Amino acid sequence: MPAGTILGGPLVPIENCYIIVPYDGEANIPFVQNGEFKIILNNLPEITDSKSASYNDEIVIGRSTPLKTYSQSDNRSISMQLHMIVSKASDVGYNLSVLKAIQSAVYPREGKNVPFAPPPICRIKCGSLLGNGELCVILKNYTVKFPTEVAWEENTFVPFKFDIDTSWDVVYKSSQLPGQEKIFTLGR
Repeated sequence: MPAGTILGGPLVPIENCYIIVPYDGEANIPFVQNGEFKIILNNLPEITDSKSASYNDEIVIGRSTPLKTYSQSDNRSISMQLHMIVSKASDVGYNLSVLKAIQSAVYPREGKNVPFAPPPICRIKCGSLLGNGELCVILKNYTVKFPTEVAWEENTFVPFKFDIDTSWDVVYKSSQLPGQEKIFTLGR
């Protein structure tokens, strides 16, 4: 079992727990490689995974309760609270870049032949907690609060610990819509 920190205290990146934010801009952005910013987390985020199904009541004369008929399933929503912690000097710039990448995922992209394109479709994975593979997701909202009870870096004012609350909806290709069997076998 790997340690959570290495000698001296820096946190160990969890290679199998990440968020990928696509970037198709032309500017040279730190940490962006091959058009993607891969946010590799160094501590487990707090995750909430929810989905619901909707049923209609069908009234039958003489029956004491209505029949339930399946209507549709609602979106699968995943909330993640990302804990951004500075354990070495280079974490300040990285954490600020992570925040900017997350923020960018709710803004429209510049279009090629149109004024704008929808925000990017991101990918997330956290071990086997959300499924056996990556999930395609869209960022619905984010919230960041910068606490004042922790130390901060004097030039950027980035706190040595802050949290980013995110809320994602899972999106699927029409050919890959999940059903009960896929959830049981693949977890996605």
